[in-house]
Amino acid sequence: MKLLKHIFILLLALAPVFAIAQDEEAISFVAKVSKKKLGLNERLRVDFEMNKDGDNFQSPNFEGFTVVGGPNQSVSHSWFNGKRNFSKTYSYFLAPKQMGTFTINQATIEIDGTVYKTSPITIKVTKAIDIPENPNDPDYILKENIHLVAEVSKTNPYLNEPITVVYKLYVAPKAGISNFRETESPKFNGFWSQNIDIKGIRPQNGTYDGEEYRYVVLRKAVLFPQKTGKLEIEPLSLDLTIDVPTNQRDIFGRRINNQAHRTITANTRTINVKPLPQQGKPVDFTGAVGEFDFNVTATKTELNATEALQAKIEVSGKGNLKLFELPGLKTPSALEVYDPEHEENIRTNLAGMQGKISDSYTIVPQYKGKFPIPPVTFSYFDLKTETYKVLSSKDIVINVLEGPVYADADNNLPTNNNQKQAVVLNDNQFAFIKTKTNLKPIQQETFFNTTAFWMSLITPLLAIPLALLYRRKRDQRSADVVGNRLRKADRLAKKYLSEAKKALGQKEAFYIALEKVLHNYLKGRLNIETTDLSKEKISLLLEQKQVDNNTIKDFLKLLENCELARYTPMTQVAMEQDYNKASSTISNIDKQIR
Repeated sequence: MKLLKHIFILLLALAPVFAIAQDEEAISFVAKVSKKKLGLNERLRVDFEMNKDGDNFQSPNFEGFTVVGGPNQSVSHSWFNGKRNFSKTYSYFLAPKQMGTFTINQATIEIDGTVYKTSPITIKVTKAIDIPENPNDPDYILKENIHLVAEVSKTNPYLNEPITVVYKLYVAPKAGISNFRETESPKFNGFWSQNIDIKGIRPQNGTYDGEEYRYVVLRKAVLFPQKTGKLEIEPLSLDLTIDVPTNQRDIFGRRINNQAHRTITANTRTINVKPLPQQGKPVDFTGAVGEFDFNVTATKTELNATEALQAKIEVSGKGNLKLFELPGLKTPSALEVYDPEHEENIRTNLAGMQGKISDSYTIVPQYKGKFPIPPVTFSYFDLKTETYKVLSSKDIVINVLEGPVYADADNNLPTNNNQKQAVVLNDNQFAFIKTKTNLKPIQQETFFNTTAFWMSLITPLLAIPLALLYRRKRDQRSADVVGNRLRKADRLAKKYLSEAKKALGQKEAFYIALEKVLHNYLKGRLNIETTDLSKEKISLLLEQKQVDNNTIKDFLKLLENCELARYTPMTQVAMEQDYNKASSTISNIDKQIR
């Protein structure tokens, strides 16, 4: 009995130890919010945190909220008493749509083949609250120092008169923005629009309300109003990552900035479109507005019957070239006319459309004689003089030298208006049918004993040893476990280096991608899980593989920079240097590793 009593006491003493060991290995996946009660004009942060990496993360739909930032991903590694602590977080920033009580539903993730879910969280949204004007408050910084402006060249244009809209983001010298993304694109309802490409976003010096600012041009567009009256240009909206100063400093004495997500929207612009005047409006006006030249030409004016020529109607200049129709070509019915081929050579910039458009008609005369093509008129509205102008082409006479004779001696033929004229026959109606031919007999060759016959016979025999060789090489490659692992590591390194290069300028995304490059490379190259190792053990393993000390130091320095990047600001230059250093360091390890 005494022995059983001692065993029972020992088990009670060891129970907390077993519980702690189990807790250390327990998987945790929880949802956390910055606050459970907020005003309509405030922002809510939601974090989904796990202590072990997983796959297939699915966020809730955030009903009742607008996602203004995220998902932002952060990973943390730490070591305490030789034990690794891992934490991975997906963060979202939400703006409430209306007052009321809402629920942040469950998020899910798959860890080691098991699906884990967070618990729902209830959020209460009240009416807008008064926010104190703190110089370091993100809302105050956004209101006073950051402005998104839509600049319009003209607010009262004529119908089809081009105007330009330029979106600029102004930032005061004392404010900073780490990143931005477009959440709502501008809508140009009632306009024909053309976006102008911007080659790189470059900061420029300028003024806003008489004060010095830095600004960038985000969008440029040319608009042609398609209806009269008041038209609204719906605004552009951005999600900004604002740098918010704190009273803390890093180990180098630099001020540490926190980051906050805010939404900014450009001002809505109203355009009052004037109708074109009715006074002096030509009957054949088709909507051309601008400044144009007009020309009608023929490739030749003398030819024989059944030969072809091209007549081109061309309008060139500056205006709404894509938004009106060219006048048609009227010809005598003795000329066979085919449907025109439309061509455009137009460039669009902030000044509007410039270039030329044309319709080319193929014409085939059927009879001998002279056939006039009457003048073609083209009318447009001139914006400079605010009057209509009419341009007319010159007469074109087609002289058909040889061919059947038309019945009327004077050849004053009616124009082609879709009514077919009676065909008048003459004695030479078969004069243009060829009577001399150059026919050749059809020679039939047998397939047997030809080059193609022998090639089709021999080729399958030659393919058999090639197929056996290919299969042997494939089996050898499949059996090469180490080689396959190396190739997989190289592919992963190239993939993540590519992602890191795309994220240059975006600090968090860049260093997350760069850290994945380093860990996945060592995982495939040394067949180890680097997340379970300290920097000292990684250094020892690389030394055992005969990698020189300088290369090891460069590799560990890159890992350190990836960790520091979460807490300290990094410049574009520093990110480019780390990217180049990662590429060269991986290459050096490949050359030295044994």
